[in-house]
Amino acid sequence: MYRFFFSCFFLVVFCLGGLQASSIYLEAESFRVKGGWVVDQQFMDCMGSPYLMAHGMGVPVDDAVTEVPVDEQGVYYVYVRTFNWTSPWFSGKGPGKFALYVDGKRIGKALGDRGNAWEWQKVGRVRIDKPDVEIRLHDLTGFNGRCDAIFLTTNRELVPPANVKELAAFRRSLLGDLCREDEALRYDLVVVGGGVAGISAAVSAARLGCRVALVNDRPVLGGNNSSEVRVHLGGRIETGLYKNLGNLQKEFGPVNGGNAMPASRYEDDKKMQIVEQEKNITLYLNSRAVEVKMDGDAIGSVRVQHIESGVQTELEAPVFADCTGDGTVGFLAGADYRMGRESRYEFGESRAPEVADSLTMGASVQWYSEDAGKPSDFPVFEYGIRFDEASCERVTMGEWTWETGMNVNQMTRFEYVRDYGLMVVYSNWSFLKNRLKDNGAYANRRLAWVAYVAGKRESRRLLGDYVLKEDDLVKSVFHEDGTAATTWTIDLHDPDPANSKHFPGREFKSVARHTPIFPYPIPYRCLYSRNVKNLFMAGRHISVTHVALGTVRVMRTTGMMGEVVGMAAYLCKKHAAVPREIYYYHLLELKVLMEKGVGADLPNNQRYNEGNTLKEKPEVGVDAYTY
Repeated sequence: MYRFFFSCFFLVVFCLGGLQASSIYLEAESFRVKGGWVVDQQFMDCMGSPYLMAHGMGVPVDDAVTEVPVDEQGVYYVYVRTFNWTSPWFSGKGPGKFALYVDGKRIGKALGDRGNAWEWQKVGRVRIDKPDVEIRLHDLTGFNGRCDAIFLTTNRELVPPANVKELAAFRRSLLGDLCREDEALRYDLVVVGGGVAGISAAVSAARLGCRVALVNDRPVLGGNNSSEVRVHLGGRIETGLYKNLGNLQKEFGPVNGGNAMPASRYEDDKKMQIVEQEKNITLYLNSRAVEVKMDGDAIGSVRVQHIESGVQTELEAPVFADCTGDGTVGFLAGADYRMGRESRYEFGESRAPEVADSLTMGASVQWYSEDAGKPSDFPVFEYGIRFDEASCERVTMGEWTWETGMNVNQMTRFEYVRDYGLMVVYSNWSFLKNRLKDNGAYANRRLAWVAYVAGKRESRRLLGDYVLKEDDLVKSVFHEDGTAATTWTIDLHDPDPANSKHFPGREFKSVARHTPIFPYPIPYRCLYSRNVKNLFMAGRHISVTHVALGTVRVMRTTGMMGEVVGMAAYLCKKHAAVPREIYYYHLLELKVLMEKGVGADLPNNQRYNEGNTLKEKPEVGVDAYTY
């Protein structure tokens, strides 16, 4: 079932004490009508808030519109928090221009095309002589103009702070508890992250009798496999020690593969349906974990915020599952984690670098074009990266190989990573359409879809009681607590040398290097935190080295991890235990559950993208396993 939030525009009309001013603070994501603008929450941990973005792929989008009450009539000074998103690479005016209208009147000049950071831009002033007023965002370019908030005040000296921490305090002082729920809600398990791993964890636990809260910060489920990102499932089911793990994938996994394909191919409705039909699941869509309250070395509760209304809800449980991919809950709880690549000598890994570094696999902004049936124009787009006949990519789509941010922190600078991905797509397409000498193949083509939610491969990895490493995988080292089998090659990505030749240090293409493995059971001890005693994890951020991440990160494998976590959460409830105690005292019981599975016994409809480079037999150690 869903947990519905009451409608609450994130605004306030108030008087500023001694300043004797009347002011209106409006969060853009709360607009009543979004028009063609999209809500982007991916970077709120860094820039402070979700925001609206005009993602029109070069075609201006429809207006976003809302109405606000006005407590005091008079002259108001108007500010908009916005960002010139190409400024890291281009010093002139940027492409993300939009205009603000108040009661049908345009205020000031274009916004979003100047400055070099998220900032409050002064728009101008307006006289308001009505008890309520219409606010309208009018896109001028279709090139990802963005608006975080609008501030109107009768005090000409009052400007909201630019610093993110100070701005958060400013917001709280204005908004208070307007959109806060006071009553904490209690579950047997709280799962944060609604990708394939999170769905699987929630359904697994629910079918075993746990009351589960499933939290997802987007309007659809599926994560990288959703219609927002469009990466197909990978890895094998029906293999390894427990062949009934993965049966859930047959119930909600798309039956066709392919990256960067039309939205329907990813079957978002099937993912929603499997969650909706579980009476023990309460679904919190569009909700992001923003705070963790600790009780000693355990999580007491997680506070989640609805990204449009601002409503916050506190969720309590004896155990929690971090399925965010970024290890968000673990990070907020103070869990031990790693980022980047370990040195070759720390774990004896042949594929690790000699010296540890911060390099990660990157994120993909996928895209495709379509035949318009007639000549189709595209604006000239040159904002910091220039293509020529030699360096351009003569393609009509871009999938996983379009990968950015390998040398950039995938958490603190992820907006930079995503925006660079957008910039190279637009810049390359603009060159093909406007500058390429022999461009007949592109004359009738137009951009049909460009992802604005980036598909991330790697960020934090939370540390458990065991860290899976290369030797475990290639030598089939036996661990008594083996669970779901990872079957993908050790698949690590590096910048494409051909791309590096033209864009050194600013690559946007990658190549994959594969090391085949025999199906390997992931130790249960990799699925819970070593220092936050009631925290599970399932997804690409489990306890592995960078090298080992190359195999466990594909989504059918992460889904099976989620199934195991849901089973272990059920055992925690049954025995009043914490995750580590399942390993110490109840491992045999967990094995019985894994043998049985929780999914329906259906024909395997997940035969695409299984990986075809598995070893025919293991090197050593497999005699201890039964396959």
